[in-house]
Amino acid sequence: MNSFRSSLLLVCGVALFQYGCSSLKPSREDTAPVIPSAEREFRGVWVATVANIDWPSKPGLTTEEQQREALTILDSCVALNMNAVVFQVRPHADAMYQSALEPWSYYLTGQQGVAPEPHYDPLTFWVSESHKRGLELHAWFNPYRAQLPRGGEITEHSLVKKKPHLAKLLPNGTYWLDPANKETQDHSYAVIMDVVRRYDVDGIHFDDYFYPYGDGNFPDDDTWNAYVASGGSLSRGDWRRASVNTFVKRVYDGIKKEKPFVKFGLSPFGIWRPGNPPSISGFDQYNGLYADAKLWLNEGWVDYWTPQLYWPVNQIPQSFPVLLGWWTRENPKQRNIWPGMIVGRMTDDKGTDEIINQIMITRGFVPEGPGHVHFSMKAFLRDSTALNEGLKRGPYRQDALVPPSPWLDDEAPTVPLVTTTIVNDTVRIAWTHAAPVDVFRWVVYFKYNTAWQYVIVNNADREYILPMTRTVVERTRTRRAQEEQVTERNEVLMGIAVSAVDRVGNESEKAIVSGIPAPLSQQIPINNQ
Repeated sequence: MNSFRSSLLLVCGVALFQYGCSSLKPSREDTAPVIPSAEREFRGVWVATVANIDWPSKPGLTTEEQQREALTILDSCVALNMNAVVFQVRPHADAMYQSALEPWSYYLTGQQGVAPEPHYDPLTFWVSESHKRGLELHAWFNPYRAQLPRGGEITEHSLVKKKPHLAKLLPNGTYWLDPANKETQDHSYAVIMDVVRRYDVDGIHFDDYFYPYGDGNFPDDDTWNAYVASGGSLSRGDWRRASVNTFVKRVYDGIKKEKPFVKFGLSPFGIWRPGNPPSISGFDQYNGLYADAKLWLNEGWVDYWTPQLYWPVNQIPQSFPVLLGWWTRENPKQRNIWPGMIVGRMTDDKGTDEIINQIMITRGFVPEGPGHVHFSMKAFLRDSTALNEGLKRGPYRQDALVPPSPWLDDEAPTVPLVTTTIVNDTVRIAWTHAAPVDVFRWVVYFKYNTAWQYVIVNNADREYILPMTRTVVERTRTRRAQEEQVTERNEVLMGIAVSAVDRVGNESEKAIVSGIPAPLSQQIPINNQ
C-alpha cells in the first residue's frame, strides 16, 4: 500500500471517529459548512418550425426521422449546458401538435391538415424528451399570422378558408388575422389556452410579430369603420395598439389563472422607439408593428423579457449593451430580462467572441438572474466548432439552473433525504423526497480537499456516484518555455450535499452529509439544516 493510500485511510479513520456519533443528530447551524450555490442563468435556444428553419429539416419526413432530428437537437442542447428550448408550435394558424382548433402544419407532413404517419403528437414528444434531459420546454406561438406563401397549399382545413372574414391578404401574398377583431382575439386565445391546459409546458412565448412589418397600411377598414361608428375616439394607431395590449394582458392573466407556474415570455423587436435611449436609431415598432412593448414590461404582463438585440456591441445606432441597459431600466416589476442573440451569422472565431462578450455583458447588467436566448438552433448543428467549443470552454463551462420567478412562486421544495454507501473506492449518493412531484432537478454538491463543486441532475435520477479520491491533471505553458508542463494533484472527497429544485427555479436547503461516508453499506445520517 503506497503512502498516499495510507494517508487516506488515516484521514478517513479520524473523520469517522470525529463524526461517527455526532452525525446521528443534525449539526449545529454555526458549524454547518458554507456551500456556494449553483450558478443561475437562463440558456435558451429558439427552435423554429416555420419554413423548416430548424425542425423538421423538411416537410414529409417519417415519424422516426422527425423524432431522430428532435433528439439530436435536444442532446446538442444538453452537451452545450443549455437549459431551455423555445419550440415553435404555431407557425401560422396551424399546429405542430394534435389540435381540434387548427390543422396539422404543412411543415410536418408537406400537406396542411395531414397528421404524421405513424401517428404521434410532436409537442408531447418534445415536452417529454426535454424534461427527461432537464430542459424547460416553452411553446412558441405566432398569434396573428394566418398563412405564408411558402407554407404550402391553402386547404379546406385552413382558417383562411374557414373564417375568411378574419384573414386579410397582404400585398406579399401573406394572410394575416386582424388583431383588432374580437373574434381573432378569441380564437388565438383559445388556441394558446388549449396548449396550456393539455400539455406540460414550462412557458408560453410570443415573438415580435403583431401587426405585420410593412408600411402600416394594414387592410382593416371594416373593423376600423365599425369602431368609429360605435363612437370610438382613439386614433387609428392607438386603436390598433390598444387591441394588441388587451390581447397580451388577457393571455398573461389566462395563463396565471390556469397554471400559475407556466411562464409567459415575450420577444419584441429590440428597439421600442428610435431615440430611446438617445443614441438609438432604427425601426419604430410602436408605429410599425403597433406594439407598445415598453408598456407590457412596465406593467409586468410577462414573466421574462427577451428583446431581440441582434446587433453587435460596437454598432453605435443599435448597440447591444446600450439597448440592454435601457430595457433593464424599464423593468419596475423586476421581471427576468433575458435578451435574444443572433448566432446564425456568428459561428466563426470573430462571431463567437461577439456572442461571448454579449453573454458576459448580460451577466453584468442582470447579475442576480441573467439569461439569453439564441436564434436559432441550426447554428449549433452545422459546422460551428468555434461557437460550440467557445461556449463550452467559456461561459457554458458549468451547467446552470434557470433563475427563479418569485412573483409566481417563492416556496422552495422540502429538503431531500440522502443516504451514502461506499462501493469499492466510490461513494454512492442516493436520495428520496417527500413530494417528488414538486421537483424538476436536483443539485449534488461535493467538495474535494477544500473546493466545493456541483453537478445538476435530472428529475428521474435518484443517485450519483463519486470517487473517494481523484487525480487532477493540470497543464501549463510558461511564456519562455515552449514545452507544456504537466502536474498531477491527488484530491480526497471531503463533503457532500444534495438539494431539490422546483420547476419555477426555487432551490431547497441543502441536505448536508455529515463527515466522510462510512464503510460499506453503512448509511450516514444527514443534517437537514
